[in-house]
Amino acid sequence: MRRKKWYGGILTVLLIFSVILAGCSSSTGGNSDSKDVVTLDIFQFKVEFKSQFETLAKQYEKENPNVKIKVSTVGGGNDYKSAITAKFASGEEPAVFNIGGPVDVEQYKDRLTDLKDTKAAAAALDGTLDGVEEDGQVLGLPFNQEGYGLIYNKRIFKEAGINPDEITSYETLEAAVKKIDSQKDKLKIDAVFAYPVKEKWVTGNHLSNVFLSPEFDGNVLEASKAPTVKFTDGEKFKQLVDIQNEYSVQPTASLDYSQQVEELFSLEKVAIIQQGNWVYNTVYDMDPELAEKGIGIIPIPNGDNAGMPVGVPNYWAVNKKSDEKVQEAAKKFLDWMYTSEEGKKAVLEDFKFIPAYEGYDVEKIADPISKEIYKYSQDGNTIGWVFNGYPVGWNDDLGASVQKYVTGKLTWEELVQQNIENWEKIHSK
Repeated sequence: MRRKKWYGGILTVLLIFSVILAGCSSSTGGNSDSKDVVTLDIFQFKVEFKSQFETLAKQYEKENPNVKIKVSTVGGGNDYKSAITAKFASGEEPAVFNIGGPVDVEQYKDRLTDLKDTKAAAAALDGTLDGVEEDGQVLGLPFNQEGYGLIYNKRIFKEAGINPDEITSYETLEAAVKKIDSQKDKLKIDAVFAYPVKEKWVTGNHLSNVFLSPEFDGNVLEASKAPTVKFTDGEKFKQLVDIQNEYSVQPTASLDYSQQVEELFSLEKVAIIQQGNWVYNTVYDMDPELAEKGIGIIPIPNGDNAGMPVGVPNYWAVNKKSDEKVQEAAKKFLDWMYTSEEGKKAVLEDFKFIPAYEGYDVEKIADPISKEIYKYSQDGNTIGWVFNGYPVGWNDDLGASVQKYVTGKLTWEELVQQNIENWEKIHSK
């Protein structure tokens, strides 16, 4: 009897232990082995589609239960380049991050996985991979196509008696701005512009590109190889800085992107902002009717070189230092986002992107600003984005020098000379 009781006790203990193990096993995800779950860390800068992107990531997780996606977004008023550099230095490297073109390719080359065998790379439109192709490799996948210029409030323009189609030169822009400024009280606006000089990319990347692009024939690769910059259209560049700064909500040096778009333009406190189609989601969230029917865009005038700057703003890069399973999961996610029917629907309808890939119904481009930009692109009335070919850090230095200029700490002549010397110095390293 003692032996039977002893065996019975052992059997009872084993039975309880097996039940506990089964419970633990089921809590990790049913039939999925927790060891097979891949976590995909994505570190991206595009604040404008943060929530929509996170929603799409959740959808992908549901369809792929062995993949967990963690999205971190650093952008808007924050410096993504500094943030990703700090991320790498910390040892907590993301699996997917963003690069801007040939200069970033050179800087992060040891971390860039070749993506030429992905479905997305095969579907990329002609020219959209130019900034990330090297030695037969494709080292990034384009986000989308974007364009920027002067976005204006249609109601304010109409009430002020301004025809946007007639703004084709600096002189016609200046006349329109002065006319709007003289009617500020009647139009119930704070200023003509909201000019966010605090955002170095607004001046150091986008505005400078309009006036430097002609020097490099609009070619980002030519810009990346150029030993110097001449500022041939430097005086025209100065005119656009001056007019936006003089007729803006003040002080411009501390005005940031969110204030510009959310607090001022979306609430119809200003008539014009220098931005691109990426602002649509933000404006829509603030005022859907204004976003859908009340805004338009015109090119930043630059004489005979006038055109809408259109290009690929950034690329998705997959970190070569990540585990191979993570790299493969990243490729599959990016392929799904840009080539599956669910992904394409989100790209067009939720992200409000102008696609950089084949297989999209461009008639379904969601917002009016993107449609106008796409028409400029179709008509060939565009200028290239060369700012992704600027020497590393040069654009930030240029943006910082514009901040000094508008606060009276630097003359324009000093700004030009300093930035020519800085370009040559960085390029010679």
